[in-house]
Amino acid sequence: MIHFVGAGSGAPDLITIRGKKFLEEADVIIYAGSLVNPQLLDYAKEGCQIYNSAKMTLEEVLDVMREAEKAEKMTVRLHTGDPCLYGAIREQMDVLDEEGGSYDYCPGVSSFCGAASALNLEYTLPEVSQSVIITRMAGRTPVPEKESIESFAAHQATMVVFLSTGLLEELSKRLIEGGYSKDTPAAIVYKATWEDEKSFVCTVGTLAQTAKENQITKTALMIIGEAVAHSNYERSKLYDPGFTTEFRKGTDAE
Repeated sequence: MIHFVGAGSGAPDLITIRGKKFLEEADVIIYAGSLVNPQLLDYAKEGCQIYNSAKMTLEEVLDVMREAEKAEKMTVRLHTGDPCLYGAIREQMDVLDEEGGSYDYCPGVSSFCGAASALNLEYTLPEVSQSVIITRMAGRTPVPEKESIESFAAHQATMVVFLSTGLLEELSKRLIEGGYSKDTPAAIVYKATWEDEKSFVCTVGTLAQTAKENQITKTALMIIGEAVAHSNYERSKLYDPGFTTEFRKGTDAE
């Protein structure tokens, strides 16, 4: 059996209970060494075979999985955060589907959740933003033309930008062209939930400057939108004493 497991956002105790159990039982672990906290490997049992996929191709990863399956060993494919975001898991699953391989998927805490925790931030504030756009800049790997930063910026929703720390001048330019003002609140969170986590609140216009001043060149998320300032929002209706819900009658009810 192959278990695709979300490692969580960084801190080793932010893996799920299920994910930790899989790591403890695994005969083979293939982990995304460029991003996964190596402390998670401390959960591995003695004799577990461990492979760093940062140094491997897809074909090499699949070969390790195939050999483990032939030997009736249990494999954990450990991806950073939650594998559904930029995890490149579908291409692995498609091959396993074609070959009749057995696998499942254990979710994890995404780094965009970890970034919010670093700032004590709520992405969805009533009357400020009720949507979160998760995206990245086009770099060495392209982004579909219909998903440009400018087109997303037009919505004025909260935006979380992955994999773009080296492109912040261009990111700011495109955000402003799309509709955000240069003074729109923004933040940079470096290695969210890791021991060396850092976070900086700035503006759309000062993203690149803030990163340069603090020597942030990679492993960071950018958060864009008025939710960063957490001001001028409306109180939640769910806990408003005048609002009736399925579970209680509001004071405004007739």
